Amino acid sequence: MNARHLRQVDIVRAAQASGVKLGKSHISQYVSGKTTPRADTLRFLADTLQVDEQWLLGHDRGRPGMPAQPKRVPDNPGGRADAPRTPSSQASAPQTTSPSHEPEGTPMRHFNKSTKLDNVLYDVRGPVVDEAARMEQSGMHVLKLNIGNPAPFGFRTPDEVVYDMSRQLSDTEGYSASKGLFSARKAIMQYAQLKNLPNVGIEDIYTGNGVSELINLSLSALLDNGDEVLVPSPDYPLWTACVNLAGGTAVHYVCDEESEWYPDIDDMRSKITDRTVAIVLINPNNPTGALYPKEVLQQIVDLAREHQLMIFSDEIYDRLVMDGLQHVSIASMAPDLFCVTFSGLSKSHMIAGYRIGWMVLSGNKSIAKDYIEGINMLTNMRICSNVPAQSIVQTALGGHQSVNDYIVPGGRLYEQREYIYNALNSIPGVTAVKPKAAFYIFPKLDVKKFNITDDEQFALDLLHDKRILITRGGGFNWHEPDHFRIVYLPRIEVLKDATEKLTDFLSYYRQ
Repeated sequence: MNARHLRQVDIVRAAQASGVKLGKSHISQYVSGKTTPRADTLRFLADTLQVDEQWLLGHDRGRPGMPAQPKRVPDNPGGRADAPRTPSSQASAPQTTSPSHEPEGTPMRHFNKSTKLDNVLYDVRGPVVDEAARMEQSGMHVLKLNIGNPAPFGFRTPDEVVYDMSRQLSDTEGYSASKGLFSARKAIMQYAQLKNLPNVGIEDIYTGNGVSELINLSLSALLDNGDEVLVPSPDYPLWTACVNLAGGTAVHYVCDEESEWYPDIDDMRSKITDRTVAIVLINPNNPTGALYPKEVLQQIVDLAREHQLMIFSDEIYDRLVMDGLQHVSIASMAPDLFCVTFSGLSKSHMIAGYRIGWMVLSGNKSIAKDYIEGINMLTNMRICSNVPAQSIVQTALGGHQSVNDYIVPGGRLYEQREYIYNALNSIPGVTAVKPKAAFYIFPKLDVKKFNITDDEQFALDLLHDKRILITRGGGFNWHEPDHFRIVYLPRIEVLKDATEKLTDFLSYYRQ
């Protein structure tokens, strides 16, 4: 790539022109040696780079790899000698594999990743994170503002939760029922009742190893090839990934930054087809920190009712709401629809590593009997979720909620939210909507001012120059290279240092 003066985006554009499905994250994986292209992609890459396929794979060291006169990629507006390049493309020659031991003349069989992963993206932990890990291994310190993991920033699990788990460890060595411990599900059921979820019994509660496992399970039980699911943009990328992995198609509806990041109902309506089966709602929202009012939720309910759609509602941040606002579960407004509501303790109780989440089936379950059978089948197949973590659900949901101390004026999350919002908006070329919940903010960059066309390159450049790790907007299936997410879990003095470095970086940065 260096010898051809090519950037990742140039190859992606050439692939589009040739009808080849190829994204920047794929190329990052190839150049780092983490994955190997499929045969058709390999042919395209070899032709584009004007090299031999086997040389490109590192299998044929005796064959010359590159012709003397490099050939430019057709329609390559970025093919300049001074074009910025990602660190993962620094090596001009690929690594070779160790000598094989197969009989001479017998081709080595290669095992490629499933084609189901071709449309899967998870940049919260992706190529930029890999580069940050490499830098740390070389002795550099990196400030990680890319992932919502409370523990490294000094948020502690409530003492009562730790104590109760330790007391019950000897009783949680075996499997539980597939759906979870009775005590845990009873507490979750009562919590669902307090949130006014209709028609919920204890058999409608499923515990999981975090909400992530249950998202994957619930979509796998529902989707056939070609089924469509409306997913917000920006989204938490696991939703899009799991829809695609299950054989469905994630159709992204736009959340409007000019309207507090609320879903654009007209855009949502325009994207419903006869293949649409469900709407995904992330409320409070990750990555924007938006909280949706009743009026917006009612419009979504009306749309789902009109088109007979299921609703999946991701509410993992429902106890991290600030400014005296109240979270409303959309399922409480839709007793005649079938809803699946997700929540857990990872964020509200600062125990992300315990991996305990749940989902609640509510509303009109009579229209989903066959689907529920599928959920039960997959739930039984994984035996059960983490039993020690289940044992503290009752403790965590009852009594004093320590998170409440963080989200009021004077509390850590509240004050850190105030600081990061004001600090970002004071940087020339940066604007941000104030988050109402969770611990994320999704600022916007003036792409004309900074000449940004590639948000992954922006994230890499910031990482290299200032050793700050953020997640690019495209990692949340946002359609423009003009946003990034910051996690504001660090204390104010750390955020102050980070925003000062970001301000300095943007004072000279031009892509």
